[in-house]
Amino acid sequence: MNNFSPIDYIIFIVYFLLVSGYGYWIYRSKKKQAGVVSDSKDFFLAEGSLTWWAIGASLIASNISAEQFIGMSGNGFIVGIAVAAYEWIAAIALVIVAVWFIPVYLKNRIFTMPQFLETRYNKNTSLIMAIFWLFLYIFVNLTSILFLGAIAIANIAGPEYFHIIIVAMAVFALIITLGGMKVIGFTDVIQVIVLVIGGLATTYIALTLVSQKFGLGNDVLAGFTTMMKQAPEHFHMILDKPGKGATQEEVNKYLMLPGIAMYFAGQWIVNLNYWGCNQYITQRALGADLKTARTGILFAAMMKLAMPVIVMLPGIAAYVLYQSGGLQNEMAPGGVFNADNAYSAILGFLPAGLKGLSVAALTAAIVASLAGKANSISTIFTLDIYKKYINAEASEKKLVVVGRLAIAAAIILSVALTWQDTLGIGGAGGFTFIQKYTGFFSPGVFAMFILGMFWKRTTGTAAVVGVLTGFILSIFFNNYAPQLFGNENLLWTAYLNKDGVYEIPFLICMGWSFVFTMIMMIILSLFGPKVNPKAFALDTTMFRVSPSTLILIVVILMLVAGLYIRFW
Repeated sequence: MNNFSPIDYIIFIVYFLLVSGYGYWIYRSKKKQAGVVSDSKDFFLAEGSLTWWAIGASLIASNISAEQFIGMSGNGFIVGIAVAAYEWIAAIALVIVAVWFIPVYLKNRIFTMPQFLETRYNKNTSLIMAIFWLFLYIFVNLTSILFLGAIAIANIAGPEYFHIIIVAMAVFALIITLGGMKVIGFTDVIQVIVLVIGGLATTYIALTLVSQKFGLGNDVLAGFTTMMKQAPEHFHMILDKPGKGATQEEVNKYLMLPGIAMYFAGQWIVNLNYWGCNQYITQRALGADLKTARTGILFAAMMKLAMPVIVMLPGIAAYVLYQSGGLQNEMAPGGVFNADNAYSAILGFLPAGLKGLSVAALTAAIVASLAGKANSISTIFTLDIYKKYINAEASEKKLVVVGRLAIAAAIILSVALTWQDTLGIGGAGGFTFIQKYTGFFSPGVFAMFILGMFWKRTTGTAAVVGVLTGFILSIFFNNYAPQLFGNENLLWTAYLNKDGVYEIPFLICMGWSFVFTMIMMIILSLFGPKVNPKAFALDTTMFRVSPSTLILIVVILMLVAGLYIRFW
């Protein structure tokens, strides 16, 4: 099962050559136009050269990676369609970003998130957050993407190839990233096409396997309806709050996705912070004009609605197959199936040719995310640290050289951290690891951005205190609140987790951290001037949308509403 056929190797090699060749052609054509790619804005932002479809495709390619294919598929195995909330609420978050956030960034010519903080607050806030983002992107995001991706592909190719896969993916990402943002953006279009085709092929086979298992032939729709009959609890978006007598399995699911409560708490903070205040994501649109940026972001929102079909359904299919005895293999040693192996288990059943295509899709998602993250690390380090604090007189060419060195350093460090899973990503569970540890910082960061954009009274002092408060409160609610203030009160209900410790669902922790951080920032800002001299000038015309854009927004919102009504 772990061996590629010759046709699988051919398909995978063609994918590699296609992406590399296209990227090199873009790089060469850019070089002929400008003599050399030496302008830093062009290298880091591809300023003015990405089309709306390239922006949208790049957003999805950068977002959909190993944590979705492996982590979200694993969560689909455990809890089911409820995990699709991360994708479908993201579509609404992208609408909000397109209408209200991007106009603020573009009007004020913001190119990096630390630059936003310096423009709106002060240099100290900018420097603190630049260093924070570098650590977060390298130690949480870049490393986890590489580790989860290597695990997934090694499950197909064989565990003995784990370290070779790490190096190969890192080198591939490095080659793409060194060409600059334009190369990343346009090669992401190919990556998304491969990702979607390969992902749909995997989903098709997964549903067909379920259909075959229950004697219904090769019928995809029969496979889907069978999954709904065999695992009805996996097709509810809103999980019930565990009552007395709830099983540990039910409690674990609720801790992961706390029912209706998460829609009044962390789910929005996760998505709005990720899509609207994240260099890794917003960088794709910051070099474009408003119309192009908005259209690209909304195009990404439409694609997000379909992503659960690719990244979640195979996990539910794996669950149904496992429960019916169809996945009793080496991925379930001792009869215990590791949920993070759900996607890889389905890939193992693919026929010759489709296996190569699906592994190429998985590789495309991983490499695109690695390249995008490395470029963002390079952008922040070069423009917000090196140019401002190390070499203010650096030429454009020098900045590009430093940027490339930063890319290489970040990728080498991520390989070193991944080699023996130094950070314990495998033990935490891929998707949960990323969401939880990013969530420690999201409340303070999002509060700082949202008040900075839309409340002119917010001060720099409040911003710094807000970031620290959000982080401290996140740790407090996650680790100490139940022991100090009880397991149940007006603010939370804590549950006994699998380790025998009372725990508040982390999305609820995130919500309360955000609320109290906002209160703290507002109180501190009230002691400052009524209008902060560094506040952004806003007017209603910035947020107007064209009729065609409005139609697209309405369609997105109606589709989200329809999905929730169907699977509530």
